[in-house]
Amino acid sequence: MYTMQTKMFKLSALAATVLLGLAACGGEKAAEAPKDGSAPAATQAGGNTTLVYCSEGSPSGFDPAQWTDGTSFDASAYPIYNGLVETVRGGTDAIPALAEKWEVSDDSKTYTFFLRKGVKFHTTEYFTPTREFNADDVVFTFKRLTDPNFEFNKAYPAEFPYAADMGLPDNIESIEKVDDHTVRITLKEVDASFLQNITMPFAYISSAEYADQLAKNGNAADFNNKPVGTGPFKFVSYNKDAQIRYARNAEYWNAGDIHIDNLVFAITKDSAVRAQKVAAGECHVSAYPKTAEIEAARQSGKVTIIDKPGFNLGYVGYNTKHPVLSDLRVRQALDMAINRDAILNAVYQGAGTAATNPMPPTQWSYNDTLQNAPYDPEKAKQLLAEAGVKEGTEIALWAMPVQRPYNPNAKLMAEMIQADWAKVGINAKITSYEWGEYLKRLKQGEADSFLVGWTGDNGDPDNWLGTLLSCKAVGGNNYAQWCNAEFDKLVTEGRTNTDKAVREEKYRQAQVIFKQELPWTTMAHSVVTVFTTPNVKGFEISPFGSMRFDGVKIEQ
Repeated sequence: MYTMQTKMFKLSALAATVLLGLAACGGEKAAEAPKDGSAPAATQAGGNTTLVYCSEGSPSGFDPAQWTDGTSFDASAYPIYNGLVETVRGGTDAIPALAEKWEVSDDSKTYTFFLRKGVKFHTTEYFTPTREFNADDVVFTFKRLTDPNFEFNKAYPAEFPYAADMGLPDNIESIEKVDDHTVRITLKEVDASFLQNITMPFAYISSAEYADQLAKNGNAADFNNKPVGTGPFKFVSYNKDAQIRYARNAEYWNAGDIHIDNLVFAITKDSAVRAQKVAAGECHVSAYPKTAEIEAARQSGKVTIIDKPGFNLGYVGYNTKHPVLSDLRVRQALDMAINRDAILNAVYQGAGTAATNPMPPTQWSYNDTLQNAPYDPEKAKQLLAEAGVKEGTEIALWAMPVQRPYNPNAKLMAEMIQADWAKVGINAKITSYEWGEYLKRLKQGEADSFLVGWTGDNGDPDNWLGTLLSCKAVGGNNYAQWCNAEFDKLVTEGRTNTDKAVREEKYRQAQVIFKQELPWTTMAHSVVTVFTTPNVKGFEISPFGSMRFDGVKIEQ
């Protein structure tokens, strides 16, 4: 048996702080921010500091267990909650958080977590805890994720696609409270990615006491709207599509890492407006700029530009249950009809590289022997004719309404693909929805073809192949509705083996099948760029693309 020893840690800080006056946590009246989501005018009041982050979209909700998109995790998990284990700042290694240490049994199936003492849940206008964090909260969180008959799930029915995609409901045999500060989780079969998986936001720990209070009062749905966690910031308010406000958690167990009194998400969907606000000092951090905006920011001299090769992938997905797209020849035709080079130049403008595999080249087990089919409209026409697809056939092409690290301009990409497909006789109808609705409909299999992507969450290959492409992930993150038994077998064998060399070979073979079957056209891996004002210090870009504000300082 081996043990991960206790250590205090600095959580990953992926944002910036700047002096502004808003309210202090303790009683001073806040400067009111405009309802359009812009930042309040820069002021100082009693030494309080406010960071305004120009976020790219509205969250789907504030219960990270339910959602899979980075926009929601940024707004919910990272400021409000903690996990048992989290990832080291700026890296991928699992380190202690709410669990001070853990032990893994010799058969690699049982994980015993020893919990941190003295951790307090947030006291808010709508909840006052009567006890500190303990094993009951861990049991509640994991039971909720894995047991549809769990009592709170009856009061507040919800889907947990991430947990399902990773096979947790099927593989967790038991979740036991050993004592108030010890929890034991036993798996049915080895899952070499388990510890890395639970560093992710979907597994962050919620308050069992708060859930019980809501259920008794008939307000269980408030779990998603009025969050309570142990994290660095308390939720204050949300004005949909405009602003989210948080206040510093003065009782945070790692309080020395928090240097911001107030945190504001100013929801600003237009990347050009976000860039302008940072240059004007109205926002202090923004992400996902378009390439032209990066150059403009550089020339202005008013913005600090931070960039890093992204651990991400943008792709065109095909609904493999669609009557036309279910034919491999059609997917092959659409794939080779896309002029990747032209799109890479126009959309990424030097800040991206062509993608071949369903994971980035920096992910261990990446199969570097695979290649994309060449751009060949004539061959595409031939394949469509063989498949009996008539010229002028209409296929909906969904385009994301937001900028994400893996795709800075989905609208332009969709328009270019539309033009490419028109050349081979396919009429692509571009469609879009509000971001939360977009993802919801993708999970339900409503799209024909669609633009989306992924930023790795934990550094394990299963986070790409299992989470996005396994049969269990259909109805979750497997938007292509693709289920291939041979692929699934390889991915499962990779996940259930602790020998890294064996895992690597299984995943390499799985990528070959992916490339043969083409549920996606892999487009690009992008460079991730973030703007901050010059007095923001301590900001780091996460390998996972998350925006976090613990550890960030404002230089006065």
